[in-house]
Amino acid sequence: MLHVSMIGCGAIGVGVMELLKSDPDIVVDMVIVPEGKEDSLRAVVQRLAPTAQVASHLNGGARPDLLIECAGHQAIEQHIIPALEHGIPCMVVSVGALSELGMAERLEQAARKGNTQVQLLSGAIGAIDALAAAKIGGLESVVYTGRKPPQAWKGTPAEAQFDLDRLEQPTVIFEGTARDAARLYPKNANVAATLSLAGLGLDRTHVRLLADPTVTENVHHVEAKGAFGGFELTMRGKPLAANPKTSALTVFSVVRALGNRAHAVSI
Repeated sequence: MLHVSMIGCGAIGVGVMELLKSDPDIVVDMVIVPEGKEDSLRAVVQRLAPTAQVASHLNGGARPDLLIECAGHQAIEQHIIPALEHGIPCMVVSVGALSELGMAERLEQAARKGNTQVQLLSGAIGAIDALAAAKIGGLESVVYTGRKPPQAWKGTPAEAQFDLDRLEQPTVIFEGTARDAARLYPKNANVAATLSLAGLGLDRTHVRLLADPTVTENVHHVEAKGAFGGFELTMRGKPLAANPKTSALTVFSVVRALGNRAHAVSI
């Protein structure tokens, strides 16, 4: 039995708990929510994970088998780094946070200090295993193009530059490095950060982001070349109904990663 604690009770966290209800090998013991939100979110948590505690931080004596971040960038600073330093293994969904200067190094240092490990989840994108393997043999270029419906870019810098409600054709809203993409579009560009960390790094991975009124899904395209040869991947991910900025596959990637820790067979 794998005992896990989860940070976050938003669209991703709720989706994960919904799917875990049918898995007898995994139990959610605690859900960490923002301070002051414990009472308002307790009913939601108890419906999905009846035995779970709701708290604003990992209680002093609590030592879950695994701590999972499903709450956004701030949760890494607030909860993940201290947990790693205390030897608690962690999983991170908000990989875009590692675009912040020094954050990847801080995560690694915290894990080394606690003699444990932090796993960066693939989220909405695939072929991370192939890209990481290609890196060993020598990568030359990685180009990521992300297309989402215009409404998925609301609340981002694109809203100030374009009339998202009136776009009639695919429009490039950003082109540059993965580091800048993840910094400017933290809720939309976790994919770019994940690809860069598996491959050439944040400053050598080229990113194009488009607001595309012709699509209803989140479309991810990756092209990689190197000594291994080359590959192209196109994924059409349906957004979460509760949050159009997030692909449903992100939820499934968390559940898969947990299953690989809990089940007798891992793939």
